[in-house]
Amino acid sequence: MDYLKCIKERRSVRTFDGSPLSAEHLEKLNVYLKTITNPYGIPVDFYLLDKAKYGLSSPVITGETMYVTAKVKPVPHSEEAFGYSFELLVLYAQSLGIGTTWIGGTMKRAVFENAVQLSDDERMYCVSPIGYPAKKMSLKETAMRLGVKADQRKPSNELFFENDFSAPLHPEHDTIKHALEAVRLAPSAVNKQPWRIVKCENAFHFYEKHNKGYSGEKTGDMQKIDIGIALCHFILTAGGNLTVSDPGIQTASDMEYIATVSI
Repeated sequence: MDYLKCIKERRSVRTFDGSPLSAEHLEKLNVYLKTITNPYGIPVDFYLLDKAKYGLSSPVITGETMYVTAKVKPVPHSEEAFGYSFELLVLYAQSLGIGTTWIGGTMKRAVFENAVQLSDDERMYCVSPIGYPAKKMSLKETAMRLGVKADQRKPSNELFFENDFSAPLHPEHDTIKHALEAVRLAPSAVNKQPWRIVKCENAFHFYEKHNKGYSGEKTGDMQKIDIGIALCHFILTAGGNLTVSDPGIQTASDMEYIATVSI
């Protein structure tokens, strides 16, 4: 799979054509879901759910016939692991021409939780419809994309830094350029793009820039899920090993160290 191509071409899909996934695609998805891991080593269990069978819906989605979700134990770093693992599925679906969109709040959560028989010591942070995109977006989807400025991203000099947060990073190596662009293009809750990276030699330290209102008992810290997506994009395109060891770089009060990728 050409990960960078999938990352660049993918967009969130909220309007589907109403047709079910083909038997071939269902089989491929089910096989792939069993192979998904994450660098935290935290199990994330996936479920493909028939909309009609379980009475599933979201007010922001049209024409869907199936959803995918996952559950995880709420251990430290479970949000990042969930985001990383779920994004692998999202990109694989993209490679098959199948559309998805991350949903963390705009659904009847209890109905989805019942469908996967969620226990008290498990969390289902997000869901996604999964199916074939309609040829034309609904008016609802068009309005939503405009509202969150879905096609816009922050410039690199606001996201990536060298040695500390005072100096923007200007990467010279093409691999790093592509990896940082892959991070910049990552989806995030309400397009907040909470990831920040500080490069120190061959180590890339990932931070979360906190915004209020994105954390709850059921949803977890949604912006940590976003950081998991960003980590996924970076490692898929640049490689490297993930560790969690705060380098002690001075940060603002709204910034939290998450992980380091060394390449």
